[in-house]
Amino acid sequence: MELTFSQVGTEREIAEVAKLAADIWREYYVSLITREQVDYMVDKYQSVPAITEQIEQQGCEYYLMRAEEVPVGYMAVKEEEGRLFLSKFYVHKEYRGRGYASRADAFLEELCLRRDLSRIWLTVNRDNASSIAVYEKKGFRVVREQVADIGGGFVMDDFVMEKEIAHRP
Repeated sequence: MELTFSQVGTEREIAEVAKLAADIWREYYVSLITREQVDYMVDKYQSVPAITEQIEQQGCEYYLMRAEEVPVGYMAVKEEEGRLFLSKFYVHKEYRGRGYASRADAFLEELCLRRDLSRIWLTVNRDNASSIAVYEKKGFRVVREQVADIGGGFVMDDFVMEKEIAHRP
């Protein structure tokens, strides 16, 4: 199945991402954090107003992943100090295990090469063993741990992972 990556910019695309986010987060993250924290984080970081602000005011780029025109996942990235921050990367449950993470990783590496960026970095919940395993398989390594207060009485207890990008001669 062909997988495409299109940069999100329209209100309709932002709404598609927000719907995907709500579905994915409520399905996946309740096994790692409380339902209350999931709801808080979806509203604060993945709602239509939050995504719009991230794109328009914070320099984030969202990419919608589609398989045969069906939205199957999304990513958000931001350039920071010669590196690419992978802020968000999520695939809907029904489409996991189809190699989309490998294709997304190749897309991100190509983005880094075109922009002359040296690394991709991300944060991942310390208890999210399956995602950590995927990232390690793609060449990421844990560089440190961090606990971030995100308000509402909640924290994100994460590993910071990083992957060096080998530039072509």
